[in-house]
Amino acid sequence: MAVNFPTIDPAHLSPVPGVELGWAEANIRKPGRKDLLVMRLAPGSRVGGVFTTNRFCAAPVTVSKAHLAQAAAGQGVRALVVNTGNANAGTGAEGLANARRTCDALSQLLGVAPEQVLPFSTGVILEPLPIDRLVAGLPHAIANLGAGHWYEAAQAIMTTDTQPKAASRTVTIGGHAITLTGISKGAGMIRPNMATMLGFMALNAKVAQAALDALVKYAADRSFNSITIDGDTSTNDAFMVVATGQTELPEITDATSTEYLALRDAVTALSQELAQLIVRDGEGATKFMTVAVEQGRDVEECRKIAYAIGHSPLVKTAFYASDPNLGRILAAIGYAGVGDLDVSKIDLYLDDVWVARQGGRHPDYREEDGQRVMKQSEIKVRVVLGRGSAEATIWTCDLSHDYVSINADYRS
Repeated sequence: MAVNFPTIDPAHLSPVPGVELGWAEANIRKPGRKDLLVMRLAPGSRVGGVFTTNRFCAAPVTVSKAHLAQAAAGQGVRALVVNTGNANAGTGAEGLANARRTCDALSQLLGVAPEQVLPFSTGVILEPLPIDRLVAGLPHAIANLGAGHWYEAAQAIMTTDTQPKAASRTVTIGGHAITLTGISKGAGMIRPNMATMLGFMALNAKVAQAALDALVKYAADRSFNSITIDGDTSTNDAFMVVATGQTELPEITDATSTEYLALRDAVTALSQELAQLIVRDGEGATKFMTVAVEQGRDVEECRKIAYAIGHSPLVKTAFYASDPNLGRILAAIGYAGVGDLDVSKIDLYLDDVWVARQGGRHPDYREEDGQRVMKQSEIKVRVVLGRGSAEATIWTCDLSHDYVSINADYRS
């Protein structure tokens, strides 16, 4: 029940020089579906990433973070491996051993060091990873390696997603064409805190490690860190950006340079596209909602208020029902945790409808106008705080009966 989800043509997903992708049906949870992905990177590639801040993070997150630090100081990352169907989270020492075994097995097949492999998992928490099936599937994934397999890669990382999520764009920087292609997955347990459920992007620019790390954090904060479906932060979140260096454009080292800013903006725009696809495919979603908070004292308080609205079950169910019970939005603003908020300065808009002025119902507001907007599949909630110049925007969806059904039956 994806909301205005665009048609993704595999032919429009551009290969990125220096990246090959291969998949397998390893029967990790369900037979007959792609559930294992291998990404092989050219020598000299650099990888930057952000991970979940959930303290109960999954074993592959722990191993990937350690390997990423080692690879950045050494020979670099040469491969990523992703399985779906099992999160390998809440699995203790056995889970860590299985994540490391995954890296060992793939490194032997590719002729690289285990520390040059980053593992990722997504799926059911608290169940042992069927490592033998995963390892047995790796040769099949390698046999499928190819530069043009981004659509199949997007399929291979899906869990409760109804649609594969992928996008590409090409930008000209310093007279050179730079290709960016990315995939993401997620439909539930989405309130990223440093990253999305899973997101992978590659580009052929040459970027110094420090500049790449800053770029990833910037893009994540304005995209994957600005979405919510249900307010739950996953144990497995990761967003990785690969810079293969396969271009004649000189290495980007200065985070204030024109080249860096152009690349940063392109990565951010593509990240936002991938992040919004996750919301559009939210479990049971029927409405896509933009929540914009303006004129705040700082970005942090704007985000607090935006997320209070986006997380509220009462707000989300009202939007599902197209019920203009909009006092629920004011209540969410009030409990967002901004202690000195002067509610008498707040204005509230629903698309073109001015709902509340200076903290109270606008005298010209009519409920039928609010209902007209709420019947739309795409809705913008705009909150004006009247206390500064900061702003923040998040994207979310409504909460329907199907969300409950999907998650009640998830393991069935």
